[in-house]
Amino acid sequence: WLLSRDGDETSEDDVREKRHSLNMKPVFKMVDTCASEFPAETPYYYSTYETENESVVSDRKKIMILGSGPNRIGQGIEFDYSCVHAVLAAQEMGYEAIMVNCNPETVSTDFDVADKLYFEPVFWERVIDIFEHEKPEGVILQVGGQTALKLGKRFVKAGIKIFGTAFEKIDFAEDRGEFSKLLKRLGIPFPEYGMARNADDAIAIADRVGYPVLIRPSYVLGGQGMRIAVKEEELRRYVVRILETHPENDFLIDKYLDNAIEVDVDSVFDGEQLHIAGIMQHIEPAGVHSGDSTAVIPPYSLSKLVIETIENYQKKIAKEMEIVGFLNVQYAVKDNEVFVLEANPRSTRTIPFLAKATQRPEAKIGVKVMLGAKLKEFDLESKLKNWAIKEPVFPFDKFPEVKKELGPEMKSTGESIYFMDNFDDERFRKPYEFKNLYLSK
Repeated sequence: WLLSRDGDETSEDDVREKRHSLNMKPVFKMVDTCASEFPAETPYYYSTYETENESVVSDRKKIMILGSGPNRIGQGIEFDYSCVHAVLAAQEMGYEAIMVNCNPETVSTDFDVADKLYFEPVFWERVIDIFEHEKPEGVILQVGGQTALKLGKRFVKAGIKIFGTAFEKIDFAEDRGEFSKLLKRLGIPFPEYGMARNADDAIAIADRVGYPVLIRPSYVLGGQGMRIAVKEEELRRYVVRILETHPENDFLIDKYLDNAIEVDVDSVFDGEQLHIAGIMQHIEPAGVHSGDSTAVIPPYSLSKLVIETIENYQKKIAKEMEIVGFLNVQYAVKDNEVFVLEANPRSTRTIPFLAKATQRPEAKIGVKVMLGAKLKEFDLESKLKNWAIKEPVFPFDKFPEVKKELGPEMKSTGESIYFMDNFDDERFRKPYEFKNLYLSK
């Protein structure tokens, strides 16, 4: 019944514009947490199309925080941890914190966490209605994973402030081809690569850089669609799959560094000072998704020179990208040479692990820096005495038909932390001895 201006498919904006032209605007009702048995005064709202609006707007300075939506492989409870601590950080900075999320299984959707909770899907049409009702100073997207970040362009187009790193820089990091050009300009090594739009492009690039190659779609989380190909037939098959699921995205073909050590680094940058939250060395070889890897902090076999090189590269990238807040960079170390694999200017799934390991509120620190605080205001001393291990949790017992081989596409559904005093500990020895056992293409 409704066509867009150009006669193509009806868009979300078309529907919203039509609604507004008919004065069909949602109101927000309070969730009755007591089922009418007692009066409920919980600031917990949902949208509906009626006449009375129960969400009273205050005159306090406000900030909106977008959650991560439904749990799934690649985006789970780790992001909710950062969302909750973002709320607490905003409140401590004097803001009224408004949380938008739709997952009842998370802590961020507990009605007593945020000052106001809107239990709504993290879709543009719903989010912008809430924004126009509350009129906050801006939004925080960097703690909600890709669900929140995918709305970034819409906020920029609407002229809405995004706190922290400018969204064009976040988007720039997702464009793996452009990011590789930045690394080249900074003199930072990275695997040989090429950007492809089809199978012929991919094969030409693979012939140039040499097999095996890693296929990386842009704008995905949890390594979705990433594959390692060792020959042309496999490469062609994987590219067809990617184009079926992500037809609008270019994808990167880069040289796979076999037998390399992968290193994950989370940090916070305030424009002047860099705080490295943790340098995590993976036990499994490069090529296994970071969410599926067993990681150790501090590194157990990297040389002092390699660690200093990583710290130097981290600061160079943070400065060049004008980071304000979180920056995660993944490295591969081969023959003592450090290569950059990718950068993520946002909170990642390893932030909760690092916070527990070091006993520093890493998520709070990052969000407060996004809101204008400086790192010199915080106690950044680590309380970690020896080593901590991040262990992935897999659903193989529940899904026995799933292949157990690990690769660049994430399969774990959670993680645990374990503290150890030395490397004779079985929790380290077992994954170390079998680190290559489940590596797949």
